[in-house]
Amino acid sequence: MIFYIFYFAILLIIPLWAQMKVKSAYKKYSNIGAAHGLTGAQVARKILDDNGLYDVTIEPIRGKLTDHYDPRAKAVRLSEENYYGTSVAGGAVAAHEVGHAIQDAEEYAFLRFRHTLVPVANLGSNFSFFVLLAGIIFQASGLILLGIVFMAFAVLFQLVTLPVEFNASSRAMQQMVSSGIIRNHEEKETKKVLDAAALTYVAAAVVAVIELLRFILIYIGMSGDD
Repeated sequence: MIFYIFYFAILLIIPLWAQMKVKSAYKKYSNIGAAHGLTGAQVARKILDDNGLYDVTIEPIRGKLTDHYDPRAKAVRLSEENYYGTSVAGGAVAAHEVGHAIQDAEEYAFLRFRHTLVPVANLGSNFSFFVLLAGIIFQASGLILLGIVFMAFAVLFQLVTLPVEFNASSRAMQQMVSSGIIRNHEEKETKKVLDAAALTYVAAAVVAVIELLRFILIYIGMSGDD
């Protein structure tokens, strides 16, 4: 009983802690104006142009922290607050999403691999729980093993996401410094925003691995009883 309380506490606390960190950092640095005075859209456009990515568009979208890069549309989409705002946080987020656009243009290996995993990762995310639940209810080790395989693809997607996100943040810092968009103390502030955002991906990966290991142990235990 104590084990399961500890287990579920970890699954709950890790994501919540990561979300609190990113929201805290974003809130703090979204209230600090960047010295360059550029909007997030202007930061994104400058970095894109510096890298010859003139065909990549920049679009505002609704929502908070809904920023993302769409490789199919070749579009960097920034939440309205970051698109129009001139904060340190907005510039960091915009540069990070442009980092993904640069990865796409350079055919960054981990990004390509992640794209190929999307269909099987979606399949794993949508069906693994139901297959595993059926296996536990009916004490069918074969179903549990199938569910583990499905889940493994989803977990692999989470793990591959880590180098993609860290690399995008690294590119963002490099581009902002080399282009003169940020300097001195702003480098530290920008890094704090990027590091906090990365924690959410790390937390998701840790939780996914723990869940997978739990079901593997269930499968081993059930197979041993057969």
